[in-house]
Amino acid sequence: MRATVEPSLTIVKVQFRADFLYQLSVRRHAPELLLRLDRRSRESLSSQLERQLRDAVRAGRLRPGASLPSTRALAEQLGVSRGLVVNAYGQLRAEGYLLLRQGAAPRVAPTVVAAAPPRRVARDRVPRFNLRPDLPDFGAFPREEWLKSYRSALKQAKDRDLAYGDVRGAIPLRAALAEHLGRARGALAEPEHTFVVGGGFAQAVGLLCRVLQRRGARTIALEDPGHPVIREIVRRTGLTTLPVPVDAQGLDVAALASADPDAVLVTPAHQFPTGVVLDPERRSELIAWASAKGALILEDDYDAEYRYDRSPVGALQGLGPEHVAYIGSASKTLAPTLRLGWILAPGGVVRELADEVLYTMIAPPGLQQLAFADFLGRGELDRHLRRMRARYRRRRDTLVRALARELPMAEIRGIAAGLHVVAVFPPEYDEGRILEEARARQIAVYGLREHRVRAGGAPALVLGYATASESGLRAAVRELAAAVDAAAP
Repeated sequence: MRATVEPSLTIVKVQFRADFLYQLSVRRHAPELLLRLDRRSRESLSSQLERQLRDAVRAGRLRPGASLPSTRALAEQLGVSRGLVVNAYGQLRAEGYLLLRQGAAPRVAPTVVAAAPPRRVARDRVPRFNLRPDLPDFGAFPREEWLKSYRSALKQAKDRDLAYGDVRGAIPLRAALAEHLGRARGALAEPEHTFVVGGGFAQAVGLLCRVLQRRGARTIALEDPGHPVIREIVRRTGLTTLPVPVDAQGLDVAALASADPDAVLVTPAHQFPTGVVLDPERRSELIAWASAKGALILEDDYDAEYRYDRSPVGALQGLGPEHVAYIGSASKTLAPTLRLGWILAPGGVVRELADEVLYTMIAPPGLQQLAFADFLGRGELDRHLRRMRARYRRRRDTLVRALARELPMAEIRGIAAGLHVVAVFPPEYDEGRILEEARARQIAVYGLREHRVRAGGAPALVLGYATASESGLRAAVRELAAAVDAAAP
């Protein structure tokens, strides 16, 4: 005999399932709201709820148009009856604080004015012409290829990969970086001595400077001219910075020895901002100085990947891996927003550097590293660099031709590599006046004297060509020429 199911029982089951799914949906999708009801207070729970919601709207913590949980969801969150929440919402609606519409989420009324105006986040002013020398072409970021790597990293990541991980960084990325830097930069890289840092070059140099301090260092030499932001980052670690001059052969090693610092930070492959390469003889002298003194060289491998009219220059670290801490990042090769940097550390500072990472950041972000390891392993960085060298070379040629046409009095230097050139003017020109006129025309541009610690040197502009199109560069130089004319002696 076949069993029968009462229709009424089926309806009850279906209704129960529908209610269950609805409650589940409410819990999953309701926006969270920070409220606290005190059941021991003499004030009723309904009054507490009304007051806290009203105060949150008045103070601007709940902005006009903000979505609130449904009455059912908020009642569940607070552990109170739904009727209590319905009454509180109804009272606030009557006072004009809330908008309640059937079938729509409750919202803060758009006409409510907070007691204090909302804080505004300062935004960088976008220039008409961007000739900054320290930026890559953001628009060329290989989004699809990076997305593939990120998806692959997320899909293949084991549960333990989502923990803090090794303070030195993810093993796959350290191995990939060691292979890449050995092949492309001539570095002597060991995964055990490779550190990945999540704040790019800035964090890497800060970590190394703090290690130097703990070892007793008090002074560090920096190239003059050099990047003022890097100088300030180093200074804020507590080390005293000593400016050492740069000439056509790079850092003056004799002047460095006279300054007698405990360490030195150099950009040997492409000095910023002059664009010169550290002479081979001076490279040997620098390594010999560090060896004799027991000093540490911090190598900023700035713009090393971009060269157009000369052969590649290997990393200084390859000449003396026990005296050089090599620092690189993805900021210029891919994009600064990735905040990925790395250090090839001498064996003598590995343990101290690991301690510094542990007690400042614990470990760098993991998924970003795994994505970059996949990106490197698939050869995407090499392909991207080949594309960008061709693009940047065209833009450099466009800029140099435009400068020769519009500003024939300027001598153009540092064109063989990197993402910028230096336009040097005759002594009678006033660099400050040129910058004033250029910036009044909304041209983002820097002067060479702005990068110097010691006064002097010919007036010059440091002109980047990475972010602008070729037509944009021609227009920028025309506008720059007008600024130079306005500032002419």
